[in-house]
Amino acid sequence: RTTTAFHHHLIRRRSARLVSAFSSHPHQSFFTASFPNSNICDRSIGRTTSQRLIFGKDRISSSRLYSSSKSTSMLTLITPDKVTLEIKDPVDKIALSQVQSILSEIRPNNSPSIDPSALLTVAKRLGDVPADHEGTYTISKEECKAAFEALGETERNALVNIHNRVKVFAEAQRASVQDVEVDIPGGKAGHTVSPCKAAGCYAPGGRYPLPSSVIMTAVTARAAGCEKVILSSPRPAPITMAAAHIANVDIFLCVGGAQGIFSMAYGIPSSTAGIEVPSCDVIVGPGNKWVTAAKSMVNGHCGIDMLAGPSEVLVICDDTANAKVVAADLIAQAEHDVVARAILLSTDAATIDAINAELDAQLSSLPEPNQSTAREAMKQSFAVLCKDINEAVSLSDDIAPEHLEIQTRNAMEVGSRCANYGGLFVGTDAAEVLGDYGAGPNHTLPTGGTGRYTGGLSVFNFLRIRTWMRVDDKVGSQSMVEDSIVMARLEGLEGHARAAEARKL
Repeated sequence: RTTTAFHHHLIRRRSARLVSAFSSHPHQSFFTASFPNSNICDRSIGRTTSQRLIFGKDRISSSRLYSSSKSTSMLTLITPDKVTLEIKDPVDKIALSQVQSILSEIRPNNSPSIDPSALLTVAKRLGDVPADHEGTYTISKEECKAAFEALGETERNALVNIHNRVKVFAEAQRASVQDVEVDIPGGKAGHTVSPCKAAGCYAPGGRYPLPSSVIMTAVTARAAGCEKVILSSPRPAPITMAAAHIANVDIFLCVGGAQGIFSMAYGIPSSTAGIEVPSCDVIVGPGNKWVTAAKSMVNGHCGIDMLAGPSEVLVICDDTANAKVVAADLIAQAEHDVVARAILLSTDAATIDAINAELDAQLSSLPEPNQSTAREAMKQSFAVLCKDINEAVSLSDDIAPEHLEIQTRNAMEVGSRCANYGGLFVGTDAAEVLGDYGAGPNHTLPTGGTGRYTGGLSVFNFLRIRTWMRVDDKVGSQSMVEDSIVMARLEGLEGHARAAEARKL
């Protein structure tokens, strides 16, 4: 889940909300659609993209591809050859300039850590905390516990169940990689697996809180074994505070946006304005384009998980698919954001028709502002009529979607042939939304085609694999010594050769 419903109100009041969006806008755009000869123009809305799906010269109506089209076409229908991929810089240049200014303000003169007073000033100005806020920049563990205990039984049980499933999966991941030791000439070599000390977790906040992102990030860090887990989320709602409690967060920063990322990266000294916050070794979690820009700036000073973009779902289906279910899943992603993308690849023209009809019907009954957001996102979404499942798999691998659903005959077999995706959801009942809300695997997934070379958030983001070697038998090590001398001189490194020679008998 790389985005929230925050963009619902941007449809009507984008400009008026620009300042508050520094903390609550969930991402930058990674995909844009161009239909030069249609009434839908470029939808980038001025965002820098890391990858753009560009459709060909015109929108292809369903009647031009098959004669059975009678429904209202919610998804733009294009032919396979019209889908290409263009790589772009993932960081919005304007956002980057803006967050550089924020960093200069809260970390004056490149000081080692963040200035607490300056942080509160920025937090108030950008709406992280109320303008008349007289407290600190953190939420206490007692406040989080109280928020959890104040939940109704249904909400509390759901939070506990989701926490437990995510925890079980993350702990299984951690158990899958162990320390190893092997023989080398005259000794031993191996690796150790250990967690980083402090983990920083970001969860988007504001009008639409994401407690699930708190669990997905903080519980995973805790399962990895991190000693300290710091959470940053602006204007935390009670449910977010409750999630922080059950995830056992150590420090909860009630600031967000770039200032939240910088606070976790550089740390905050103890002062009258608040407690000490240690600098984090790794920072993870979804966020807006300012969060993304800030993460790009601190990458290297600390580790990051990824530069996430808008939410995507791709559904591969055939004539066995349930049109009502597929449409519901497409809408579930489209309601995230006006730049979210829902993609349908089907081998059956009638199924595409049926899904389009369901989209029209289901969108009409969706409440506002979800409906307006989803309809806007549908303008950038598309369907492709594929000649067979092999073509659908090939197109899917080219796109490398964040979420990939398989709703076909022999769904597991089809899914096993797919190579590039963030998360795979096999069969009609494996809804992507179940992954959003805690089936176990993490919902923080690679977007914008980056699933071609990376995976989603996991315990491995917080683990370090460090190698070691020792020599116990100098005689037994001589073959390794001789090989090292030869290789060093082949590379022209005489100092290396002489260091190895010092170990000769």
